[in-house]
Amino acid sequence: MNDQIGGGQPSLLSLTDEQLRKGIEAMYFAYRGFTADPDRILEQKGYGRAHHRALHFIHRSPGTTVNNLLSILGVTKQSLNRVLRALIDDGLVEARVGTRDKRERHLHLTREGAALERAISEVQRERMRAAYREAGPEAVRGFRQVLEAMMDPDMRRHFNRLKDPEA
Repeated sequence: MNDQIGGGQPSLLSLTDEQLRKGIEAMYFAYRGFTADPDRILEQKGYGRAHHRALHFIHRSPGTTVNNLLSILGVTKQSLNRVLRALIDDGLVEARVGTRDKRERHLHLTREGAALERAISEVQRERMRAAYREAGPEAVRGFRQVLEAMMDPDMRRHFNRLKDPEA
């Protein structure tokens, strides 16, 4: 098996610990940049990243249940309840009683919640768009493959359902 790729670079199968460390650090710094603009918007409203994640996934799956959101976010019920209580009290999210099961609460963004989610997501889309353009289509495909390969199986199932609601 060839341990070199074009230009004498090591193949992906023989990455050194140093190369992996650089990749890990790149993820940390990229995440910091990716969250910086949304953090500024959220801070003005007294919210944090947990509020952002809740808004994002409620937007992506209108009518999602609290239990489904718990599963996606991987947080405690107490933590999610704090976040949802703030979003509901501030008029950004509404919880509707389930039609089949009265114990279920189905979550929907209000007009104000949708506007906040849109503002936050737009700054992230702009950052992603610029990075994707700079990296090129082959790198974008590779990046997506790496991210999906890093997901735990349960998270990959959630991700695939978001990509394809019929899955």
